[in-house]
Amino acid sequence: MLEVAYLVNQYPAVSHSFIRREILALEAQGVSIQRFSIRPPPSNLVDPADLAEAKKTTALLAGGAWSAIAAWILTAVTRPRSWLKVLRAAIRLGRRSDRGVARHVVYMAEACLLLRRLRERGGVRHLHAHFGTNSAAVAMFARLLGGPPYSFTVHGPEEFDHPQELSLGEKIAHAAAVVAISDFGRSQLYRWISWADWKKVHVVRCGVDDTFLGAGPRPIGNSRRLVCVGRLAEQKGQMLILEALAALAAEKVDVEVVLAGDGPLRGVIEQRARELALGEGLRITGWISNQQVRDELLAARAMLLPSFAEGLPVVLMEALALGRPAISTYVAGIPELIRDGVNGWLIPAGSRDELVRAVRTALATSVADLEEMGRAGAATVAEWHDATKEAARLRQLFAS
Repeated sequence: MLEVAYLVNQYPAVSHSFIRREILALEAQGVSIQRFSIRPPPSNLVDPADLAEAKKTTALLAGGAWSAIAAWILTAVTRPRSWLKVLRAAIRLGRRSDRGVARHVVYMAEACLLLRRLRERGGVRHLHAHFGTNSAAVAMFARLLGGPPYSFTVHGPEEFDHPQELSLGEKIAHAAAVVAISDFGRSQLYRWISWADWKKVHVVRCGVDDTFLGAGPRPIGNSRRLVCVGRLAEQKGQMLILEALAALAAEKVDVEVVLAGDGPLRGVIEQRARELALGEGLRITGWISNQQVRDELLAARAMLLPSFAEGLPVVLMEALALGRPAISTYVAGIPELIRDGVNGWLIPAGSRDELVRAVRTALATSVADLEEMGRAGAATVAEWHDATKEAARLRQLFAS
């Protein structure tokens, strides 16, 4: 049996359902997965599947930092040459990064602890990390200390914004493989690595499971509701939605928007909504489960996500799988999924006027035409974003 360890900075998390689906799909194909999270999971988990994953996951720092410090010291005593090599690497990466040398020495200590846990359990042939940030650094340091070969998935946009500060090229140089979730993501990795390392880069797309794919495209009611699913943060463009709603209200356009999610911008959004007197035209749900996300999408006319920066949002796949067209932006991998006028509408990021125009169009489109667009979207997701098919690609990559 192929045994793989997964490493994420914090897992499970509300916004990491795609990682959970990937792991479960791999296990269904006979891969044994050991789950590691650097930090304990957050306290805001609401989805039963996330709560179940938390019980299967080992949080390296669950008992505090002392276990990592002890592993760091023990490694220095038992493997001094490797320890010094990795310490130099941590200092080098730390000097490039805005997180500094001290933080990277901490990553090294976490790698020492991870390696100790892997050796206690035995059997792991490969280590896979999600995100090219600190989890990839820990995986690289573990490899340099004598641990298993590693790969990691780059999602963006953080890795695309700070490739040099994150030492993305060095992490890829030491990796057995790196996964991009879109062709756009692959192109961004190509920018920062030598041509000789291009062969390491593979596109494996994020997927959705039967919760969404199994339902198939569902009928659309004559609702005036649009739903935006995602973390309430600057990059998702929710503040622009408020400005668009105010403009539509001035035109006496009847529309309701649901912001399904929570995040650091919630207070600012609520304050701005009061200033614009949006009233019942806007509703914020807070964090909700996968089933509740599905229910919100099914109650809506279309999905709305005017992002400023992205990788490729999984929620767009979920919406299309359920037969809901999407309004989104020409950003990162989004145009690989959303085809303007076919399964949704694409607008320039940051344009309130174009967002208003797209919302007007979605509201004016007949239900029959919306459902035809929804069927086209569901077919695209079934072809390109089936979690089972994408897990098979990963399994082959890990085995090789």
